[in-house]
Amino acid sequence: MKTAQDFVTEAKKHVEEIPLEKAESAIQAADLLLDVRDGDEYRQSHIPQATNISRGLLEFKFSNDPALANRDMNIVLYCKNSGRSALSAKALKEMGYLHVQFIEGGFDAWQEA
Repeated sequence: MKTAQDFVTEAKKHVEEIPLEKAESAIQAADLLLDVRDGDEYRQSHIPQATNISRGLLEFKFSNDPALANRDMNIVLYCKNSGRSALSAKALKEMGYLHVQFIEGGFDAWQEA
């Protein structure tokens, strides 16, 4: 039986993880900085300019919001420690988004740095 960590490990094989030391430049270059944590986590603190779409609603929001239809957007994702963002990045790649990355270590690592 697969665990959540098995799914995260598999996802990381298929999407680009941004090393923490390159996170700031990736954030600046992003067309969309996406926080995939739950709303309560986002409201407590988040990276400036980030948009919050929780992992549970991601595919639905991207399927139904015309503002998110551009498959060429440069999308940078993060979550608490990179598990949800890896899964989200893989889902977006499978939906046809071409430039999807996530921040190594997530919000916790970014904040600590």
